[in-house]
Amino acid sequence: MKDKKRIVVKVGTSTLTHESGAPNLRRMEQLARILADLKGAGHEVILVFSGAIAVGTSRLGLEERPKELRMKQAAAAVGQCRMMHIFDQFFAEYNQSAAQILLTGDDVEIPVREEHLRRTFSALLEMGVIPVVNENDSVSSAEIETGNHKVLGDNDTLSAIVAKLCGADLLVLLSDIDGLYDSDPKENPGAKLLHRVEELTPEIFEMAGGAGTWRGTGGMATKLSAAGIAMAAGCDMVIANGARMEDLYGIVEERAIGTRFLASAEGK
Repeated sequence: MKDKKRIVVKVGTSTLTHESGAPNLRRMEQLARILADLKGAGHEVILVFSGAIAVGTSRLGLEERPKELRMKQAAAAVGQCRMMHIFDQFFAEYNQSAAQILLTGDDVEIPVREEHLRRTFSALLEMGVIPVVNENDSVSSAEIETGNHKVLGDNDTLSAIVAKLCGADLLVLLSDIDGLYDSDPKENPGAKLLHRVEELTPEIFEMAGGAGTWRGTGGMATKLSAAGIAMAAGCDMVIANGARMEDLYGIVEERAIGTRFLASAEGK
């Protein structure tokens, strides 16, 4: 491995769940193994994940994602419990301890709470624990219900805020896409993958499309927003395909995988 890094890995709903909404155990196990291995190589690792509502919907036997806010929050509570239990089991198999951190907008917006949160992350990493983070959807509606006051808003943004808070060197967003293309690859077979972005220009933002699958809420626009936060904080960000989980090794070694957004010189 190259220089030891503090790494935040965010994994999207479409990567961690099946089309039915049930947890994708093979992907979750593979993710836990690779993150444990990266930690064994000397890196510090923080995991941010999505999928609680989808998993809760499946676990409760509902035919479709709830539309009523209170039912979404109930599904999130059930799904969060299920996902954390699975991650805790898989990390334990690789002799790693995991800690659950559930966040709301106030936790990162109110200075006193933000400082407590920063110290909690610091203590966990110091003790060799892998923090596992999600938005606290059972009490916060920022992601699952559009509102006027949105601090986090989606888990791409959440992961960038966590990366900034923790002074991370690298943020990796694993989703169902290979990275940022110069045009929509679904409509243009000749679309080219951009491997390196040094500045978020208007042209870059024009390349962002809409949201992804029914199971998730994020799209390329939220990822570019996260890139802006990470880059300004002096943190590289990479968008890559979660179907190729092993690519995490190459991303940490700074190979040309996915799209890498380079940290600004001012933020470093």
